[in-house]
Amino acid sequence: MIVDLSDEEARAALPLKWGAVEPGVLPAWVAEMDYALAPAVAEAVAGAVRRGLAGYPPFGDAGVGAAFAGFARRHWGWSPPEDASVVVGDVIAGIRLVLETICPPGPVVVPLPCYPPFRDVVALAGREMVPIDLDPDATDAALDLERVEAAFRGGARTLLLCNPHNPLGRVPSRTELQALAELARRYDARVVADEIHGPLVLPGPHGTDGPVFTPYLDVDERAVLVTSHSKTFNTAGLHTAQVVCLDPADLARLRGVLLPQNHAYSPLGMIAARVAWSDCDDWHAALVRRLGEQRDLLAELVASHLPDARTRPLEATYLAWLDLRAYGSDDPAAAALAHGVKVAPGSDYQPGLPGHVRVNIATSPDRLEAVVTRLAKALAG
Repeated sequence: MIVDLSDEEARAALPLKWGAVEPGVLPAWVAEMDYALAPAVAEAVAGAVRRGLAGYPPFGDAGVGAAFAGFARRHWGWSPPEDASVVVGDVIAGIRLVLETICPPGPVVVPLPCYPPFRDVVALAGREMVPIDLDPDATDAALDLERVEAAFRGGARTLLLCNPHNPLGRVPSRTELQALAELARRYDARVVADEIHGPLVLPGPHGTDGPVFTPYLDVDERAVLVTSHSKTFNTAGLHTAQVVCLDPADLARLRGVLLPQNHAYSPLGMIAARVAWSDCDDWHAALVRRLGEQRDLLAELVASHLPDARTRPLEATYLAWLDLRAYGSDDPAAAALAHGVKVAPGSDYQPGLPGHVRVNIATSPDRLEAVVTRLAKALAG
């Protein structure tokens, strides 16, 4: 069910990912997949355009919240209320809205490495950031709860949680999330959970049982969830995400903001969200299987071509984190670009961190092999 795009098709469908490189250079940087859209999503959006739908989005969420609630029940055994969603343009816009509207005053804790816009959105919201460096190469790469508590004790009252983690591809355990929730309750702090990669938890290596995803709101009802179908279903350009709150007063505040504070979502994206969450389980299952196979292939390729690389097992997402310091290059991404492959430098995710890259594996097996072999050639000097 997962259809690989040709280079020409990918360049037309993904103008940022493929347009940022010259022909002949393989893009493995930004988080978009080189796969055709789920047929149900493509047909729903195309059908809407054929009907002339190009106007402003409707008031309300047009069924997005109910569709997401159904997905959560089927896949995670979690039942959020169907009327608990506020539609926003994208996850970062949602985080900014939450910081500006319902989070308590005070600094914001951001574990590093992190998705780079996390740092930007904290500044845009007029907040101080309290970074907590994780060890990106540790076996567990767990959140340092002692440092989180120290930050809360020092006055921070919000934490941005990426669950599952980007760029480390890690799925925190339910026990770990419960411990974080207890800290948040003790210090009257608010956790804002970005769970856009929640549907992308992978099976274990070679089809074995993998980790279990725990929605953070299932352990902390005071938290706020920001998510979107866009990463799983490759529809970032349709600009629709959602904020999920379980507190009616929080929902009222979010829904009551002035239009300029939350207006950049799309009616086409709302249609895509409703269809993706409701009607694409088979396609989603095929995608997760394919990504698991790509993860296994990556492990084989790295062992063969980059034997001195260090990498954690990829538990979720399609974004692999590689420690390449053993090859003596502080900026392996720059070296790779000179050899025909664009990957994301690790310093984008943790400023000052040398020798790391993030590699997008959501492509064809042949392209993934070429990405790794070109990267190895670049590092061979």
